[in-house]
Amino acid sequence: MLIVAASNMPLAVLVGALIGLAAICFLVWIVVLFHAIVTKHRLPTAADGLHLDAKPDERACVIVPAHNESSCVGRLIESFKAQDHPGARFVLALDRCTDDTVDIARHTIADDDRFEIIEIDTCPDGWAGKVNAAWTAVQRARAAQDADLFVFTDADCAFHPGCVRACSALLHQRNLDLLSLLSTLETRGWFEWVCQTSATLELVHQYPLLRANRTGRSQRPFANGQFMMFRSAAYRAVGGHEAVHDALLEDIAFARLISKPRYDFQAGLLISGGIVRCRMYDTWAQFRTGWKRIYTESLNRRSTRMRSASWKTRFYGTILPMSSIAAVCVGAWLGNSSSLGTTAWVTGCCGVAAWLVGGAVVTRSGGAPVLSVPLQLVGAWLVGGILAEGARDLASGRPTRWGGREYVLEDRSAP
Repeated sequence: MLIVAASNMPLAVLVGALIGLAAICFLVWIVVLFHAIVTKHRLPTAADGLHLDAKPDERACVIVPAHNESSCVGRLIESFKAQDHPGARFVLALDRCTDDTVDIARHTIADDDRFEIIEIDTCPDGWAGKVNAAWTAVQRARAAQDADLFVFTDADCAFHPGCVRACSALLHQRNLDLLSLLSTLETRGWFEWVCQTSATLELVHQYPLLRANRTGRSQRPFANGQFMMFRSAAYRAVGGHEAVHDALLEDIAFARLISKPRYDFQAGLLISGGIVRCRMYDTWAQFRTGWKRIYTESLNRRSTRMRSASWKTRFYGTILPMSSIAAVCVGAWLGNSSSLGTTAWVTGCCGVAAWLVGGAVVTRSGGAPVLSVPLQLVGAWLVGGILAEGARDLASGRPTRWGGREYVLEDRSAP
C-alpha cells in the first residue's frame, strides 16, 4: 500500500499544481472580465459621440505628419474628404518624402479647398521628424492660425465620416482639453491575429482606461498619437510640439505634460469604437520594433519594470490558460472515479471558460476578431519576448532605431 501511494505522489502533486494554476486563471480572468464590463459601462466609446451635435462654427485643424506614406495616404485623404464637420480643415505635413506620397496626395485632394500641403525639407538636430513636421504645420498652415481645435493623426489611419464631429462633441461634453483614442486596429497579417490583442491588453493593463480618465494624483495620463484632439488654447499653453520635441513617444509625453498640476487641464482616453481605424505595422519585424519602443516609454525606460511585465504577460496570457487546458485533459483522463480528477476537470473548465469569455470581451471591445482569442496563447508569449528584448536593450545601452534616427536611452531602473 505504501509503495502504491508513493508511486502516485508525483501525479498527485502535478494534478494539485494544475488545479491551483487553473483556479488562479479563473480568478485573474474573472477580474479582467469585470474590469472590461465596468469600463464599458462607465465610459462611452468615441462612436457614441456620433449621436451628439458639435458646434457648427467650431474650426478644427487636422494635421497629419507623414514620411513616405504612398501606400496609405490616399485612403486617409478620402476619409477626410467624407468628414461631415463643416469647420474641419486638413493639413498634410509631408516630411522629406522620397516616394510618390506628394503626387498621390495632390491627385487625391484634387480641387478640395479644405486641404493644405506643407512640404518639409529638413529636421533640426534634437527633434524627432514626426514632431518637427507637426510643429511646422502648426506654424505655417493657414488653417492652424485661427483653429479652435487641433487634431493630430497618423497617415496609416482612416476616419469614419463623423469622426471629427463626434470627437469634438465628446471633448466638450466631457470637459476635456485633450481627447485621445485607442484606434480600432486592423487585423491582416499573422502577427496581428496572434499578438495584437495581447500587446494592446498589456498596454491597457499599464494604463487602465478608468485611471486615464480620472483627475488629480490618481490619474495615469495616456494618449495615443494615432488620434489626439486638443483645445488650441491648451495645446499652445503647454508649448505645443516644441515642448516634446525630443520625445521618443510624443503622445505619452503630451498626456503627462498636459496633466501636470501647474496646468488646469484635463486629458481623456476613449476606445474609438471603429471611428478611427489603423494598421500600425506591415511586417513582424516592424511590429516587434514598434511595440518595443512603445513599452520602453510606457514603462518609463525602466528595464526592471519591463522584465516584470514580460513574465506577468506570459504567466497570465500563456501559462495560466495552458495550465487550465492541461487540468481539463488530466481530469478527463483520470475520470470520475477519482475525486482529484473531478476537481481538476471542473477547475480547469472554469479557468478555460473565464479566459475565453474574458479574452473575447476584451478582444471584441478593441474591434479585433474574436476567433483570435485562442491564438493569444502564443501571442502573449511573443509579447513577453518583446518586453524582455526591450529590457535587455535598455540594460545594455543598445540604441533604439526609429524614424531614421538612433536613440541611446538611459536605463532609469535603480542600480
